[in-house]
Amino acid sequence: MEKEKKEKAPRKIGESSDLVKKYQTHENDTGSTEVQIAILTKKVSDLTKHLKTHKKDFDSRRGLLMMVGKRRRLLNYLKKSEEVKYTKLISDLGLKR
Repeated sequence: MEKEKKEKAPRKIGESSDLVKKYQTHENDTGSTEVQIAILTKKVSDLTKHLKTHKKDFDSRRGLLMMVGKRRRLLNYLKKSEEVKYTKLISDLGLKR
C-alpha cells in the first residue's frame, strides 16, 4: 500500500526576506538586532499556532521557549543601547513590553 503524503502548510516564499528588507539598517544588513528580533517574532507566532493544535509536542515547546528567551535578551540589549529603536520596534511588532 502507498503511504499517503501529508500536506504541509503552505509557506510564503520570501517571508523572512520581507522582514529583513523592512527592518534592515543598510542594504547588506541581514543580522542586526532589529532584523533578528523581527524574524524571531515571526517564528514564535508560527510555532505558537502549531502548538495550539499539537498540545503534546514538547520538543517544539522547548524550542519556542528558547526562541522567546533569545528574543527577550536581544530586546534587553536593544533597550540598553538604542531606546528609540527599541520603542519603535516594539510598537511595529505589536509586543506588549
